[in-house]
Amino acid sequence: MASTEIEYREAETRQRFWARLAGILFLWLILTAAGGAIVESRIAGSGTFTETAQRIHVSEHLYRAAICTELVETMSALVLAFALYMTLRPVDEQLAQFGMYWRIGEAILGGVGVMFGFLTLRAYGTAQDGSSAALADVLGHAGANVGAIFFSIGSLIFFYLFFKSRYIPRLLSGLGVFASVVVTVICFGSQIFPEHAGVLQYGWVPMAIAEVGTGIWLMLFAVKPAK
Repeated sequence: MASTEIEYREAETRQRFWARLAGILFLWLILTAAGGAIVESRIAGSGTFTETAQRIHVSEHLYRAAICTELVETMSALVLAFALYMTLRPVDEQLAQFGMYWRIGEAILGGVGVMFGFLTLRAYGTAQDGSSAALADVLGHAGANVGAIFFSIGSLIFFYLFFKSRYIPRLLSGLGVFASVVVTVICFGSQIFPEHAGVLQYGWVPMAIAEVGTGIWLMLFAVKPAK
């Protein structure tokens, strides 16, 4: 009996560790993704190809650092996928594993997007017109959009498991399920109706709220598994 209790305590400690790590990573990914994107857009600005190329040339190292920040975000997404799997494995191991696979797919596509980011940088530095840079930019955005679909499906599975387990408040996990469906819809919508992509991006707001709330909750309270 004592041995069983010790094993339970050890398993609980491991699960709570992965839950807290997942909470930290939820917030970390938002900061790194937003930080890199904001710096890149500020440097690139708007205007002609030549004007953009000149701004990027002046701040090339900072622009490269911003792309590397997005690479760190992509690598961290892999750790988050595993942390969520370890946290939710006791609820439904197969479903948690399935969710992890979708988030791994998101990270892989994110890495491809980072490569296109460096390709865009090179195109601005060597091309005489904007055709090569525009093509690399379009491919990068398309890859990011497809990666977001993989992200949303993985998030849907993980938030459903949170809802089922009651590890976090059901209002929060229910919002996560809803937000995941919304993100899936707007990502497909952006591919079908690219002229409305700017408006559709507002659909990310519920997901941002759900991830920030979940991240803070897991950091502070982790999870309390049932025996």
